[in-house]
Amino acid sequence: MTGLVIRTTGSWYRVLPLGNDGLPEVGSEAVDCRLRGNYRLRGNKQTNPVAVGDRVEYTLQPDATGLIGEVHDRRNYIVRRATKLSKQTHVIAANIDRLCIVATLALPRTSTGFIDRLLVTAEAYHIPACILFNKADLYDPDLSRLHDSLAAIYQGAGYSVYRLSALTGEGIDTLRRDLAGQTVLFSGHSGVGKSALLNALAPGLDLRVGDISDWSLKGKHTTTFAEIFPVESSIFLIDTPGIKEFGMVDIQPAELSHFFPEMRRVLHQCHFANCTHRHEPRCAVKEALDRVDPETGLPLISSERYANYLGIIDQIENGNEPW
Repeated sequence: MTGLVIRTTGSWYRVLPLGNDGLPEVGSEAVDCRLRGNYRLRGNKQTNPVAVGDRVEYTLQPDATGLIGEVHDRRNYIVRRATKLSKQTHVIAANIDRLCIVATLALPRTSTGFIDRLLVTAEAYHIPACILFNKADLYDPDLSRLHDSLAAIYQGAGYSVYRLSALTGEGIDTLRRDLAGQTVLFSGHSGVGKSALLNALAPGLDLRVGDISDWSLKGKHTTTFAEIFPVESSIFLIDTPGIKEFGMVDIQPAELSHFFPEMRRVLHQCHFANCTHRHEPRCAVKEALDRVDPETGLPLISSERYANYLGIIDQIENGNEPW
């Protein structure tokens, strides 16, 4: 039988049966499955051989549980570095149509450095990404201007940006329409409102929503494991535990600029083929910092995004802690 892994907890996997069309069978119930003991994923770099979003083949056992014998090839996946095993990675989710980076400009404010690391990872794994700025109901005039400024920067780089409020419903209908028919991964720091947004997008989920920690002004974890929620409009929403830090995995300094779309547009104009865009003369990327797009009136490459690019290179080369 073919199924979709919708939840992983330790050595157990919750698998939803799929029909011949690849969609959940009407009226079907998920099955708790274990992994066949002699199964090994090719290579040994991941801590988890099966991840949310995987398509698997399983057989039912006499006790009504399932036994997974095969994991289908992944179309794509997104990983983070394992917290305690620095040389290994943990697959957050697989077979993703879009990564939604949930951020806030109110408490706890999300740094553009964190957003850009997620965007780079999405680019590296060929996953379209967008940015969801939640808690717009808390905007004052200054935060509203900051939102507009950041939205212009990221839209100029080629990303969709949404102004949302899970509390008031602002922007929710538009987002729901744009996500129809997709498997979507929601990711971001704890406290930015991922679960609240999922509840707004799919009334009836009733996910637990956390508070902001009084002492740290950061979110409290309310999601403890990744899980897929099939909802209306054929959307599969993947909720993940809040990510405190998102380290670069398997990305080399020489290829990093290829994962910044606005840099990618001008790389061929650099004088040196191996330009790192830091100290080399006649660098098209650095020159683009001072050139203005006539249509938007903004620099072709944002100085903030460029500063984050330099920070990521430093992190990759020297192992410095991400900001």
